[in-house]
Amino acid sequence: MAKLTCFVTGTDTEVGKTIASAAILEAARQAGKRTLAMKPVASGCEETADGLRNEDALMLQAAMTESLPYEQVNPVALQPAIAPHVAAEQAGRTLSAERLAGFCRGLQMKPADLLLIEGAGGWRVPLNPRETYARVPGILGAKVILVVPLQLGCINHAMLSAEAILSDGLSLAGWVANHPRPEAMPCEEDTLGYLLNHLPAPCLGVLPWQDNPQPAELADHLDVSVLFEN
Repeated sequence: MAKLTCFVTGTDTEVGKTIASAAILEAARQAGKRTLAMKPVASGCEETADGLRNEDALMLQAAMTESLPYEQVNPVALQPAIAPHVAAEQAGRTLSAERLAGFCRGLQMKPADLLLIEGAGGWRVPLNPRETYARVPGILGAKVILVVPLQLGCINHAMLSAEAILSDGLSLAGWVANHPRPEAMPCEEDTLGYLLNHLPAPCLGVLPWQDNPQPAELADHLDVSVLFEN
């Protein structure tokens, strides 16, 4: 049974959740941990000879230490590159937090030190008219890791996301700062300093920009030991 379950969310979409997740998995592997990962819902999948496949889910599949078939890594694959609830509706499918949590529970039963679950978009991304994705880690009792892109507006988005996570009764286990583009943001050190002093969780690391992300190299910028301390 997985000893630790963490849910990776972002302050928004396209902030580097998958890159951060893959780097965390690699850092855990280097620390001698057995890892599993999944992206329960993925939109923007491409049709292949093996069926719909998602680039992010494939990266997670390659980064974990244990072997899983793609269908367990990404049980709900949707083709349109749009919000998951809209993509599901267009595909004639219905998303529910309980069903997604059920997929996650299946992996929680497998032996591993860490199960990493990557969400979609930010904390309040809807699954249906009544539920948001935040309900899934709530059902699972998962710890949350927040990915923060170092760009203008990130302080406000990061603080609001952290407040929402805590107000939902979940534990913010840590956060990762990511460079989403090659150029540094204005006054980056000031921004990073504010986040370090005000976000109510430890910073696991600051990921540099990579045009072709390599988890093995990015892992050198992370310290995931705090995740396994409790």
